[in-house]
Amino acid sequence: MTTEDTYLLLLMDIEADLVTEYERNPNLTDTQCIFGLENAKVAVKQRFGFGKSETIKRNPEIDNIINGCVQVANKYFGKIDGITLKDFITQIDKIMRSVRRHSEHGHRAYYQFVKDYVKNKNLY
Repeated sequence: MTTEDTYLLLLMDIEADLVTEYERNPNLTDTQCIFGLENAKVAVKQRFGFGKSETIKRNPEIDNIINGCVQVANKYFGKIDGITLKDFITQIDKIMRSVRRHSEHGHRAYYQFVKDYVKNKNLY
């Protein structure tokens, strides 16, 4: 498996968790998703011994986003060659850019964009 394939799988795992959270919580907005991903970056850093001085701002609307990202990080770090903390943060940043871009078209526009993509990933 190439590094690019690994990054694609990582992105899809994070996005699948986000779709699940959007479906579980119909009030979740793209803005809250971005806030959750920002805090997830801190939580992942802390999980692996970094970012101790940073604060995670938790609330029920975003806790599952944070926890899901930490679980995905646990799945990849130390088990998949080549994935570093920096790589993981870079992938979260890519998702955040996508959420911001799509949120210009509505409060849950990212979900509307990504849900079919994530559901169809099992076809390949």
